[in-house]
Parts: sequence; C-alpha cells; structure tokens
Amino acid sequence: MDMKTRRRLNIYALVAFAVCCGLVFAGARQTQSAQQPRPQQKQRDKTKPGDEKRDNTDPGQIKTVTVNVRLPVTVTDKYNRLIVDLKETDFEIAEDKTPQAIVSFQPQSNLPLDLAVLMDTSTSVRPKLKFEKDAALTFLETMLKSSQDRALFATFDSQVVLHQDLTNRLDLLTKAIDKIKAQGATRMYDAIYRVCEEKMMSPSVIGRRRVMVVITDGEDTESERTLQESIEIAQRTETTVYVISTKSGGFFGVQAGMVDRREDKELKRLAEETGGRAFFTAEVIELEKSLTQITRELRNQYMIAYEPTNNNFDGKERRIEVKLPNHKGLRVRTKTGYKAIPRGVTSANQ
Repeated sequence: MDMKTRRRLNIYALVAFAVCCGLVFAGARQTQSAQQPRPQQKQRDKTKPGDEKRDNTDPGQIKTVTVNVRLPVTVTDKYNRLIVDLKETDFEIAEDKTPQAIVSFQPQSNLPLDLAVLMDTSTSVRPKLKFEKDAALTFLETMLKSSQDRALFATFDSQVVLHQDLTNRLDLLTKAIDKIKAQGATRMYDAIYRVCEEKMMSPSVIGRRRVMVVITDGEDTESERTLQESIEIAQRTETTVYVISTKSGGFFGVQAGMVDRREDKELKRLAEETGGRAFFTAEVIELEKSLTQITRELRNQYMIAYEPTNNNFDGKERRIEVKLPNHKGLRVRTKTGYKAIPRGVTSANQ
C-alpha cells in the first residue's frame, strides 16, 4: 500500500471516529433534555386549574369561622303559664336592632342538660346551711331524671371548690353535698366565672343546654371578678343562670318579703340578663315550688339559633331582642345580649 492510500484511510478513520463521538454526545443531550421539564411545560403545569389554590392553602387553616348564637327562650302569659305551642314564624329576632334570620328552631327542646349547682358556704350562711343543702338535693332529685342529664356541684366561700364534676349519679352528688361546712368569706362572682369558663365552655358540653343554679344569700365580699364579668361569661357560654336566695331562709324567716337590697337587685340582674330567674324563698315548701317551676321551664323552652349578620367579632357588646309581634300578651325571656368574641367553628346544633 502506497503512502497516499494509507493517508486516505487514516482520514476516513478519523472522520468515522468523529461521527461516532458526535452521535454519542447528541444522544446524551437528548436523554438529559428528556429528564428535565421544558420551561414552557413547567409553566403550564404551574398554572393548571386548582394547583395555585392547593399550593397557597394550608390544609389546617380555617378560612371561614361561623359563630351562631343560641337562645334558650321561655314564653309565658300574664298568669306566668308556659306557652309551648308557638311556631318558628311567630318569633322575630333582632341584634342591635338589625333583624336576624333564624337558622335553627327546636320547640320544647329535649336537648340534654348540663347543670351546675353552686352553693354559698361562707360564714354568713352558717345558720342557713341545712336549708341550702336541702335546696340543692331537692333540685338535683328533680332535675336528674334522664341518664343524659348531668350535674356538677361546687361551693364558694374564701375559695372556689369543685366537689363533684359533671355526672348523672345522684349518690355522688349527695355525698359531696353532705360533707360541706360553712367558713370564710364569699366569692360568688369568682365561682360563677370559673365554672362557666372551665366547665360550660368545654367541648364536652357541645350539643347540650347549660344551666347554672346559684344558692346564696347574695352578699359577695371577696371576688376578683365583678357582676358584669359574671354576666358576660354566662352569656358567652350560653349558660342560663337561676338564683335561689336564702337570705329569708333558716332562722331568718322574719326577713321574708324584703327583696329590695342592692344584693337582691344584683341577683335579679344576673338571672334576667342570662335568661333565668331569681327566687327569694323563706320556707322549704316555697323552695320546692320554685324548683318545680324551674324544671318545667327547662323542659319546655324553645331553642332558637341565628347567625349574626354582623360578622365583625370585635369584642363589643351586642343587644338581643326576641319578640312575638302577633302575640302581644305574651312575655319572652332569654339572654339580653353577648360580647362579640368568636369561640371557633360552631353550628346551630351545637
């Protein structure tokens, strides 16, 4: 083979080698491009319907908070007889004079009860303590008729003490009441506030009606909380407060009929602004009549709920009016207002 032929073959070999290397490099680039998304495809994926919402939404975040106001409503005629045959269309509700739409209406509500009995055990009621114990036991015997109903028992003097948590066992409640003694000062408003905050705001009371019965002589001497704060926490937790004043009971029956003291007026205000009533009793038989009336009311209330049109929960006081425009002779009793503080996601069936 001459020199010219050999040189030609070498050139052919170099060209073939270069072509092979070029093919391998191009294949590698094609493989890399296939593994990486093109800029245009990546942009299209990002803007697919629904993707942007998923990317920017925290799955655990609550976007809308609904706070419905529940009203246990008692209706009576001029003879104080309960009216239990009204319809949803008979009622009108206004909040700060703005009409509200009813979202839930339950006549003669049979929702289970959570009942808190608070007893004054300060030194000032020592002569009346047996009277108070009898009042508490009689009431519990009257109320705990259903296995779904529960009650707790607490006392207040210089301290607030929970003796028995929510239970449907009358024997445990009786045991707790029997062992108490009278001593110390009076922290009634502190007791009301603590029980509402710690027990009536618990998730375990959702779907239940909340009622508090306070047995006292009405003379608060040592509370850090005020009457107004007690009313506000009861309204916020939807707790109806009934008050039984024993100031005319026991050895002090000569004071029967005197209900014009400042303490008496405060008890009446506490009860009325939360939708309850205040009773001033001198004898056990009068107490039994009062308790029977409370029981009948609780078994024959209307449970009405509305969602406020004003969804700015700024902590301000709002006033509630419930009217029966076509029944002028009837009296409506429910809580008179509440502070606009959202408690979380709720429903009308809470």
